[in-house]
Amino acid sequence: MSSHPTPNADSLAASAQKAAKKGGLPPVHLWNPPFCGDLDMRIARDGTWFYLGTPIGRAPLVRLFSTILKLEDGKYFLVTPVEKVGITVDDAPFVAVDFTASGTGAAQSLRFETNVGDFVEAGPDHPLRVTRDPETGEPAPYVMIRAGLEALIDRKSFYRLVELGAHAEHEGDSWFGLWSGGAFFPIIPSAEMG
Repeated sequence: MSSHPTPNADSLAASAQKAAKKGGLPPVHLWNPPFCGDLDMRIARDGTWFYLGTPIGRAPLVRLFSTILKLEDGKYFLVTPVEKVGITVDDAPFVAVDFTASGTGAAQSLRFETNVGDFVEAGPDHPLRVTRDPETGEPAPYVMIRAGLEALIDRKSFYRLVELGAHAEHEGDSWFGLWSGGAFFPIIPSAEMG
C-alpha cells in the first residue's frame, strides 16, 4: 500500500505552484517521480481542459497545469517533483490561437501564441507539420511548442497562414508551404493545388 494520497487537481496545483520558477517553466524534464495512476483530466481538441467531466474555467489554473505537462512514450502526464499522473489528450495538448508574421519569403518569421499563453517562433526547433484526414483530405496543422508538446493551429490562423504560403522545392518536388525561422515547411504538393 503506497503512502501517497491519491493525487487530485488541488494537490497537483499546489505542487506545481511550489515548483514554478519566477517567469519560467518548471524543469519537468529533470523530474522522474513515481507514477501515481491516472487522473480524470482531459484536454479536448479545442483546448478546453476538463476535470471530473467539468471544464476548468480558471485560466491561471489551466496555465499552471500546462506548465507541468510531459509527453512520454506517446502518453501525456502531469508531473511534479513528487508525483506523476496520466491524463487524456484528445488531439494536441495546446491550440495555437493566433500568430504574427514578419519578413517575407525565406526570411519570414511566424510567431505563434497558444491558448495557455506560450509564444514560439516556428523554425527548426519548433517545426510546423500538417496531417491530412485520409477520408476528407481536411488538413490538421500543428506547431511544436516544447518537448514533444504540440499545438493544433486553429482554423482562422491556418487560413491566414495559407495566404502567406509560397511554392518551394522540397525533396525534389515543388511544394506549397510556409517559411519560418529559415526553414521551409511543406503543406501540400504544388501539383495537388488545382
